[in-house]
Amino acid sequence: MSLTTNYLGLPLKNPIVVSSSPLSHSVDSIRRLEDAGAAAVVMYSLFEEQITLNSFYVDNYLTTGTDSYAESLTYFPEMDRYNVSPDEYMTLISRAKEAVDIPIIGSLNGVSAGGWIDYAALMQEAGADAIELNVYYIPTNCDLKGSEVENIYLEILREVKRSVSLPVSIKLSPYFSSTANIAKLLVDEGAAGLVLFNRFYQPDIDLETLTVEPRLVLSNSSELRLPLRWVAILYGRLLADFAITTGIHTSQDVLKSLMAGAKVTMMASELLVNGIRRINMILDEIRSWMAEHEYESVAQMIGSMSQQHCAEPAAFERANYMKMLASYRPIN
Repeated sequence: MSLTTNYLGLPLKNPIVVSSSPLSHSVDSIRRLEDAGAAAVVMYSLFEEQITLNSFYVDNYLTTGTDSYAESLTYFPEMDRYNVSPDEYMTLISRAKEAVDIPIIGSLNGVSAGGWIDYAALMQEAGADAIELNVYYIPTNCDLKGSEVENIYLEILREVKRSVSLPVSIKLSPYFSSTANIAKLLVDEGAAGLVLFNRFYQPDIDLETLTVEPRLVLSNSSELRLPLRWVAILYGRLLADFAITTGIHTSQDVLKSLMAGAKVTMMASELLVNGIRRINMILDEIRSWMAEHEYESVAQMIGSMSQQHCAEPAAFERANYMKMLASYRPIN
């Protein structure tokens, strides 16, 4: 029985990848994830704002006062004494690559084309096996057209593709007016993989303090249905690898995702709540299910329940909506 799969051209020992999260903040943690059964790790995100802010502070520190007197150029220490966070990120990638055998995927998070994209090349130099782009953008301008929002994603992808030779995946939100079309446009621009879907963290209102507060709510298995549907629809239509990253908590979640057409499933919330030991437990459950249902490999099931291959393709579209509503009966 083989659990191996291939994602972004990377051979993986199984389909469970640890998604971008605090779980990758140290070499020791990444090593423990490998020991627990993870097939690959997506690093925590390097944010555009973080890069810009660090660059601002360094530039400000180096230049403040330099016009007051020639010798003021000696105000600043030698460069090897700086500890800029993006540099730490590259060092962590490099050290992780030396410490583990599983692929390490860098993660860039931003909303505009700019100098922060240069860090994709630095990730490649540090040894990353691939790059995941997380365009975490919430358009609030009433005059901003949908096509302009799509162009933001496309331009960022173009810039990154120009700077690296690594495979690049892009993490999408589910809020495009035409999900299938933007997916196709991104693949046409060179995205090797599509990660579905990004979870936008929603603020809440504190009624006692009358303030807007951030509320971190981890995912649950019920959230799997949205990416499951879209992967099943897009599988076979686009030449890209699919990853599902929302709602992966159980072996059943993994199996369903693979059958829909995902090459890998990305997990974080389940591990944050119940510990990284869950990876091997889930893998054991997958093996048991495959043995019981006479599957010889993960490859055998990938896409087997996609829209192109399932017995009722309309189940992924409007017909299923009408059927569901017609079957519902309220409690008297």
